[in-house]
Amino acid sequence: MEILNLEGAEDTPKIMLDKANGIFEISGRSLPEDSAEFYQPVLDWLEAYGASPNPKTEFVFKLEYFNTASSKLILDILSKLEDIDGMTVTWYFHEDDEDMEEAGEEFSELVDIPFEFKTY
Repeated sequence: MEILNLEGAEDTPKIMLDKANGIFEISGRSLPEDSAEFYQPVLDWLEAYGASPNPKTEFVFKLEYFNTASSKLILDILSKLEDIDGMTVTWYFHEDDEDMEEAGEEFSELVDIPFEFKTY
């Protein structure tokens, strides 16, 4: 599978999806002008990955901030991940960022995937 590597910018997160090396991470700030368009390649990649996933997959979210439109797409991503066997999510948040911790907890309640919460 091709690696999906989107460099982060001021308004968009860094996204690295690399099946061969087992790297699945979204990090930074997510406020793209058109969230649906920005995240479509990620959803497409995960659809293809789901057909032949690694035995275990740890998907890492290390977001500093995301807007409302992005939260819907994050939920769409998590819904795709839910269909992949061996999936776990690690949700990183800054130790004094209660909003990001709560967001992760809310997402974890909406999908049937084991979540691990870590501070940085």
